[in-house]
Amino acid sequence: MTAFRSHMNIALDEARAAADRGEVPVGAVVVSPYGTVVAQAGNRTRELNDPTAHAEVLAIRAACAALGSERLVDHDLYVTLEPCPMCAATIGFARIRRLYYGASDPKSGGTAHGARVFSHPQCHHVPEVYDGMAAGEAEAILKDFFALKR
Repeated sequence: MTAFRSHMNIALDEARAAADRGEVPVGAVVVSPYGTVVAQAGNRTRELNDPTAHAEVLAIRAACAALGSERLVDHDLYVTLEPCPMCAATIGFARIRRLYYGASDPKSGGTAHGARVFSHPQCHHVPEVYDGMAAGEAEAILKDFFALKR
């Protein structure tokens, strides 16, 4: 068994890159059971004209393609912002083992707020969820981004 190592720094870098592209700054990283980064992504909804191109969905799609599987059993996901309901459902469908996220999202979150996807009986898989990882930095990236937009 290996010691815990956070990959949130990579997700934060993806969030910053998304902000530089004019996207809402959210980043995500899929990590193998051995601690290897399988895929990483930032939001690309505007660039791709795709409302489903959230960082989590893009990272999960890339990881599934790289592994040739629709499931990511024993894989972990690091995300800078609490996943929305769509992303939370995708995380469940992919069978992500652990979800680590930074900033809470009381307005649009789907994990601890709003829909609380993982608490529904229809949810077939519930990952372990750890919130608040690098929350201050993730929140600052989001606040800075939106301050420039106003």
